[in-house]
Amino acid sequence: MSSTTAQKIPLTQQLASLNRPFWMVNIMEMFERLAYYGVRVVIPIYIAQADEIGGLHFSHIDKGIIFFWWAIFQSFPPLVTGGFADRYGYKKTITVSIFLKVIGYLMMATFTSFGLFLTGCCVLALGTATFKPGVQGTMCQSMTKENSSVGWGTFYMLVNIGGFLGPPLAGLLLGWGWDTVFYGCAGIVSLNFLMMLTYKDPKAGGDQTASMFDTFVMTIRNFFNVKLIVFVLIMSGFWLMFMQLFDMLPNFIVDWIDSSAVVKSFGIPDFMLQKNSLRGAQISQEWMININAGLIVVSVVFVSWLVSKMRRVTSIFLGIVLGSIGLIVAGFTTAGSMCLIGIMMFSVGEMLASPKMNDYLGVIAPEGQKGLYMGYANIPQGIGWAIGSKVAGDVYETQGDKANLALDYLSNNFQLTDIARTDAMNKLVEVTGKNHQEVTNILWDQYDPYTIWYRFAAIGLVSAVLMLFYAKWVKVEEADV
Repeated sequence: MSSTTAQKIPLTQQLASLNRPFWMVNIMEMFERLAYYGVRVVIPIYIAQADEIGGLHFSHIDKGIIFFWWAIFQSFPPLVTGGFADRYGYKKTITVSIFLKVIGYLMMATFTSFGLFLTGCCVLALGTATFKPGVQGTMCQSMTKENSSVGWGTFYMLVNIGGFLGPPLAGLLLGWGWDTVFYGCAGIVSLNFLMMLTYKDPKAGGDQTASMFDTFVMTIRNFFNVKLIVFVLIMSGFWLMFMQLFDMLPNFIVDWIDSSAVVKSFGIPDFMLQKNSLRGAQISQEWMININAGLIVVSVVFVSWLVSKMRRVTSIFLGIVLGSIGLIVAGFTTAGSMCLIGIMMFSVGEMLASPKMNDYLGVIAPEGQKGLYMGYANIPQGIGWAIGSKVAGDVYETQGDKANLALDYLSNNFQLTDIARTDAMNKLVEVTGKNHQEVTNILWDQYDPYTIWYRFAAIGLVSAVLMLFYAKWVKVEEADV
């Protein structure tokens, strides 16, 4: 049946056709994302923000290394775990993943040295890598080509409900200290042990007689499909651009964005404001980025239904373009209102591209290899996130970090050296006689930190152009996909 026909099926009818395992694993994904984003939206600040009380105060280069290995451990093991999920069952795979995630959160709460904290991040990432193919394989077995667009949109909505509730959860737990954030998230993800009792595991569909070695060989062999490899490489550029919203923009907002006018105009409540801000009332970075999850929650199912008659690769193209433009808009000025508009543009692009990537891979996956192909879906994120983390860490350390730029300004203009990075802004305020916002504006005009976004947006736009060529290449055999 063509995707055009799928558009004619009413939205309510498509939702009603989704079965119990589909809804149960979506709720599990929501719990998992609630815990994950409870950490993920604030961890760039915990790791590298110079003036964060109780933070680790690592460099942005260190942060880039942490995210690089996080990306590797989260995105490449699904090459294997996806095939194992098809072979041994989705519930078994999910159970192992929950144990790993709990251990990872506990390690991150306990250790503050670079090596051990990095290890905790990698264990958490490995748990996520094991979790995704089990959940997404269950979903693929629960959907048809006719309802898959709405199904993936629903999945994305529930994922982002968890993502939307993550920041207030983090803010609440942070009142008791950074370690409490990690302990709390370990407790939340443990709720999925109970959710495992609420549904019957659907038949995995893979070869149930294959050995672990045979399953591994099949996983690697099946990846060497020219069309699949080209798609993965193109989407890697999208993910390189995409991940900067979560890896680099949080620090950029804390350093540069002035949202005081938005606070005054809309009467933003205190619980959404940045704590310990020296620049007056500012919206906290986690709540600004939370616009992304909030908009997706209220819009993604409708957007997915709206574009369900559109070719999946065309929707992905449009999403990459809009996301790339949104990233530039979010960071080309210090105005908080423009940053919010950019995040909203980015979010619409995400709704057009990211669910459709999973939808596309799920539809073209051969029978019995749904979990395997959902494992492959993590590869472009891994490549893009890993490379982007290294690039962003180096770029932000030298061209974006306000404390480092303040040190450079003090050295060049006042011949002051040997000042700690954590004291740089206070020292600059002292020697100039200006307040923190005025000093921030001076550094913005002097160093043009907004230019850091151009290279990432350019990579996204190149990926969009390549997706156009890919769409033409596969059109003959995938006219209805």
